[in-house]
Amino acid sequence: MRLIVGLGNPGPRYAHNRHNIGFLALDEIARVHRAAPFRKRFQGEASEAVLGSERVILLKPLTYMNESGRSVAEAQRFYKIALSDVMVLHDELDLAPAKLRVKTGGGNAGHNGLRSITAQCGNDYRRVRLGIGHPGDKALVHAYVLNDFAKAEEPWVEDLCRAVADHAPLLAAGEDASFQNKVHLAMAGRGWDEQKPIGRN
Repeated sequence: MRLIVGLGNPGPRYAHNRHNIGFLALDEIARVHRAAPFRKRFQGEASEAVLGSERVILLKPLTYMNESGRSVAEAQRFYKIALSDVMVLHDELDLAPAKLRVKTGGGNAGHNGLRSITAQCGNDYRRVRLGIGHPGDKALVHAYVLNDFAKAEEPWVEDLCRAVADHAPLLAAGEDASFQNKVHLAMAGRGWDEQKPIGRN
């Protein structure tokens, strides 16, 4: 059993914020792999799916970002899932838009959702870092992550979420390097490389 968590804030006001790309990617995994309908559990919305040969729980905490760990810890305890089998999809300021990296543990880089999960569960879970880019000034970060993706950004957001969903069985199987590489190749194949500009506000 694996636990895949998408981070975001609940409600329509936040639905298309940059901070909510974790929710968007998780929804696409659920759609592509025909997951069971989400239902209210663990202070969030949870679903079950089979990715490749792995049974997974998909979880969207509804606690708001800075309390995400309460929801994750509850689901992890209920299913007795090892921390190494917890994967968290989240926005990453320190990665260029449309890029993805996977790592285990490490710092939380000021991300309140990760900070909460680390406090509640421990640090050695797997992080799927979904690049949204940086506004260039620390003072602008709060407004930047809580603003919607620009119209010009929507195509790469959709493509990245689809690539994550298509190759999610590799992630569930623990093949992080292969998953990361397949997503990179998929995005390059759709033209999201150095030659194609990424739209911004």
